[in-house]
Amino acid sequence: MTRTWAVLHDRNARLFLIAVTVSGFGTSALWLVSGVWVKDLTGSDGLAALCMLAMWSPTLAGPLLGALADRVPRKPLLIAGSLLLAALLPVLFAVDGRDRVWLVLTVLFVYGAAGVAHDSAESALVAGAVAPPLLGDFNGLRMAVTEGMKLVAPPAGAGLYALQGGPGVALLDAITFVLAALLYTGLRVRENRRGPLAPPTSRDAGDEPSGRGATAAEAPGRRPTTPGRPRLFKRKATAPEAPGLSPTATDRRTLFRRASAASNTPDPGRATETDPQPSRRPSPGSRPTPSRRTPVGAGIRHIWVHPILRPLILAGGTTMLFAGLNGALIYAVIDGLGHSPGYAGALYAAQGAGSVAVGLLSGPALRRLGERRFAAYGIALTAVAAGLRAIPSDPLALASSAAIGAGLPCVLIAALTAVQRETPDALLGRAVATAHTLVYAPNVLGLAAGAALVELVDQRPLSALLGVVWLATAVPLFQRPVSASRIASRSPSDANPA
Repeated sequence: MTRTWAVLHDRNARLFLIAVTVSGFGTSALWLVSGVWVKDLTGSDGLAALCMLAMWSPTLAGPLLGALADRVPRKPLLIAGSLLLAALLPVLFAVDGRDRVWLVLTVLFVYGAAGVAHDSAESALVAGAVAPPLLGDFNGLRMAVTEGMKLVAPPAGAGLYALQGGPGVALLDAITFVLAALLYTGLRVRENRRGPLAPPTSRDAGDEPSGRGATAAEAPGRRPTTPGRPRLFKRKATAPEAPGLSPTATDRRTLFRRASAASNTPDPGRATETDPQPSRRPSPGSRPTPSRRTPVGAGIRHIWVHPILRPLILAGGTTMLFAGLNGALIYAVIDGLGHSPGYAGALYAAQGAGSVAVGLLSGPALRRLGERRFAAYGIALTAVAAGLRAIPSDPLALASSAAIGAGLPCVLIAALTAVQRETPDALLGRAVATAHTLVYAPNVLGLAAGAALVELVDQRPLSALLGVVWLATAVPLFQRPVSASRIASRSPSDANPA
């Protein structure tokens, strides 16, 4: 837990976490109340369900919205986005009948779009503001805080809705965004001088590709790279002649020189007049470091060709697809136990407690296991727990919910941490938003498919089959990833696909 305390003692990390706590409380309250409000105004289950769709649908435009976080300063974007939502939410005061429900849906759509850009900017800014060794701990704490708010905020929002109605909850959410904006103003970041991030250190050599040693800018005793002193990729000596440089750092520079020569472009680590920032950290198998003006689709290409990111993002998307299927079965599980639908509250509380626990422990687990195995063990735990829901037992149902809550966030934390560590700064906003789209969008498809299947197939064999198939998706993550040395042995055209 030493690293956890180190995160809490870091000023920027502490401000980020407090801002997430405050704004997350308001968001979770509004998330619950919006559907109840529309249901009360219209009596329509379909219109109430559209509230969730309105908030989720902007996720599909993640790569486009994430580009905003790469092309404008991120700290001002966080502040402006929070103030925009604080100014937008009072529009809901005008909703007083069925004919104005469209205002609720419109506000929720803008809310979701702003949230995508906000999350991209926040994750990108965190990667430069928080010390690299603490990123896994920070992401785990962020998950714990988010899940904790989901336990506390909905009952509070429901109580406030009973007293003041929907406008009262909208005002509460607006106030939380104002407070979050004030917290963001206290961040001490210098975006135009963010240096390379250090690679994660793993005790499992098979979990991380080779060639991830310290770069010149990260080696002990060296000054960090600055715009005025671009040292990374600049020495002309070979590996035996370059004192102080590890062979892995030299191999990585050789790889990127080959890629640069093949594409007739300048060395990606070299500062230029048009792009004075050296790259944060080159990633194996990717193109030379892009600038903030590279196309929106660059985030997708970066993830797809990266040997570390692609399997994690694919595993995250598959996990969320099956999580949607599993979530659609929840009321069938409750029926099998002989309880009323209100029993879902107890199951969700157990799941939330599991998520909070794994969030607190994820930092040490990531350091011990590495991102791939941490994600794989989490997926395996979730799959087994989902399959055990086929057995009608109250204690087993509660234990399975807690296990799902503990296992499900593992791949999400691992994927986000890997994206932050393995992506050049100029591309980070688009990469994070693209990762969110690829991971979370399948959840909607899973919910829809599960809602259809549960009407046709009994829940017990469906849960058992889901657990077996879900467990199989963890197997690829236990295999050794493609190494940087294998990428270096390819031709430049292979390392830089068109």
